[in-house]
Amino acid sequence: MNDTSPPVEIDTAPDPRIAVILMHGLGADANDFVPLVPELGLAGAPVRFIFPNAPHRAVTGNNGYVMRAWYDIRSFESIDQRIDEAGIEESCATVRELIAAQNARGIPTSKIFLAGFSQGAAMTYSAGLTHPEALAGLIVMSGYIPSTSLIGRQSTQANRNTPIFAAHGDHDPILPLPLGEAARDFTVSHGSRVEWHAYPMAHSVCGEEVADLRDWLGARIAALV
Repeated sequence: MNDTSPPVEIDTAPDPRIAVILMHGLGADANDFVPLVPELGLAGAPVRFIFPNAPHRAVTGNNGYVMRAWYDIRSFESIDQRIDEAGIEESCATVRELIAAQNARGIPTSKIFLAGFSQGAAMTYSAGLTHPEALAGLIVMSGYIPSTSLIGRQSTQANRNTPIFAAHGDHDPILPLPLGEAARDFTVSHGSRVEWHAYPMAHSVCGEEVADLRDWLGARIAALV
């Protein structure tokens, strides 16, 4: 990707042995979810949070306006149609580079979580379910699967049973709830272990969601330490 902005990194304790790579939504940047770290209550756990920046690109569905985007959205009226698979694959390659960078620093893939919100959550599904090595888990906040055919072609046995935390607002006007439910059903049908939550919210993150994620992630980190 043609973007030189480095990821934001936060270590919750010295010598991290677990990593969470969290991807922001369309038009946001790496700093968007930094405030989530203290809310997860992981102080003392050896976790490194990595917040990468998507590249700047023209977004067709937004009149060609240039913004940070993991792939092009060609139409907001039917967001799961006219898929930019080339852009998705390009971003998947970047995620693999981020994972490899953590491997080189001593954190194995089995102790790395992929996470994201909105378009970043779509990348979590796309990169996570096609990664050739088993990940610790996927965290999907208000997300969807942009291309089930891409995942169908490239999915690997390694991540068929990867645990997934998936959450969605039940009156989300940007990514309606059925898109989240369809992604959940797709992953379940392929063997994933999904913990699903719907909350009375729009396209956002709420306190109850953070509390549920704290429990889910905390339990898995405790098992990995």
